[in-house]
This record gives sequence, structure tokens and C-alpha cells, in this order.
Amino acid sequence: MSNTVFCRKYQKELEALPFPPLPGKQGQEIQATVSKPAWEAWQSLQTRLINEKHLNMLDPESRAYLMEQMQRFFDNQETDQAEGYVPPSQP
Repeated sequence: MSNTVFCRKYQKELEALPFPPLPGKQGQEIQATVSKPAWEAWQSLQTRLINEKHLNMLDPESRAYLMEQMQRFFDNQETDQAEGYVPPSQP
């Protein structure tokens, strides 16, 4: 049976991340409070934001922007969306 965590995004017990997704204290905090499904949802949004907004991951301001958006996403606050993004229709 896999480990579970009370996910701050979805507010219920879900599958935990197998390891911290970021280095240091922030990665450990995410592993302890964010579920694997929430992390996967964040990665999808993060990819769209990087691509649509042409973010440069070598730029400290771009990385700070993504970290802010990540915290907002996990805390269920409004986040920026990729302009023109249309979610795939569900079958």
C-alpha cells in the first residue's frame, strides 16, 4: 500500500509523493502537504504557463513567479492561466 498525505489542495487523504519534488525545506514541505495528483496537476499548469508566457527558467524573476503561482495553486487561490488554453473535452 502506498503512503498517503492530507492534501492541502484537495483537502483529503490521497497518494503521497514518493520523494520531495524540490530540494531543501520547500521540497520537504510540499511532500508532506501535497498529494501526487495535486503535484501532477500543478506540473501541467506550470508547463502551460512556461510555454504560453515564454518564461526563461534561468531568470530569477521567472522562477519566483512560478513559485508564487505554485503556492497559490496549492492553496486554492486564483492563479494565472495560459491565455487561449482550452481544456480537452471529457468523453
